[in-house]
Amino acid sequence: MSNERGFTLVELVIAIVVIGIGLAGVLVAFSTTTRASGDALVQRQLLALAEGLMEEVQSRPFAAVPGGGGAGCERSAFNDLDDYNGYATSGRICTVDGAEVAALAGYSVSVSVQATTLGGVAQARRIVVTASSRSDSLSLVGWRTGYAIP
Repeated sequence: MSNERGFTLVELVIAIVVIGIGLAGVLVAFSTTTRASGDALVQRQLLALAEGLMEEVQSRPFAAVPGGGGAGCERSAFNDLDDYNGYATSGRICTVDGAEVAALAGYSVSVSVQATTLGGVAQARRIVVTASSRSDSLSLVGWRTGYAIP
């Protein structure tokens, strides 16, 4: 018998293959985790955009006010709820006065305001605000009634 110590070539190759397979599994798990971690940030940003625009729309008077409307991305002339119907941006977000927000390039929003009834109340509007970015999208639905209309 020989008193030599060490690994044979076959044992060394098997060890390298086992370690390589284990490392590949760990790297795939790490890659998946880091890719998904950015999705939460995008979802929070979409929610903030949609909530902000929903609050803006719902704060306008229910009854139609003469005038209103805007050009392009600007919303400063929107003076009642229905002026927001059909408002949409594509790949950009703007402030009320129409200035583009560079940090939000690639995001889009759209608004739909539809006359409907709500629990027997004829003077109601269903508001849908949709915010999107690439393949992610988030929609909020709100209601507004004409409770102060005589």
